[in-house]
Amino acid sequence: MALLALLTLPACGQNKPSTSPTNYDRLLRTLYRNTVPVVQPTQLAATLTQKPGTVVLLDTRTPAEYRVSHLQGAQFVDFDSYEKNTFADLSHDRPVVVYCSVGYRSERVGERLKALGFKDVRNLYGGIFQWVNESRPIYNAAGLTTDIHPYSALWSSWLDKGRKVYE
Repeated sequence: MALLALLTLPACGQNKPSTSPTNYDRLLRTLYRNTVPVVQPTQLAATLTQKPGTVVLLDTRTPAEYRVSHLQGAQFVDFDSYEKNTFADLSHDRPVVVYCSVGYRSERVGERLKALGFKDVRNLYGGIFQWVNESRPIYNAAGLTTDIHPYSALWSSWLDKGRKVYE
């Protein structure tokens, strides 16, 4: 019931929910199963800067979302077909960070990776929305961008930064 209230407020013409940690964290607590450990955006950004190339980033959204923007160096994994994916091209020994818009879909992909024997799988806490809201860079085929696919009009209320682009 709390999730429904959090998600429908903007749709009912109420005030836009804040992306303050309290409200966003509350939303994420209702979505996450806690089956895949999370990594905070600050921690991931530090690792990507200090040890470039050591982490495999997997963007688990739709093709349209990925085309609009993604984390630099992220590989696309289509959420609609991840259950059939064996991820044979990835090393089971390298750290893997999965992400989607807020972390719900990526947690499912993370569960699949763990079931396949991947040793170090993390879910980006708050997904690409949290990454963007913390003013971290995102990219598309042309390079650095501020464009972000908000998944849907309903979910877009959790994005405070970036230019919302529906493709």
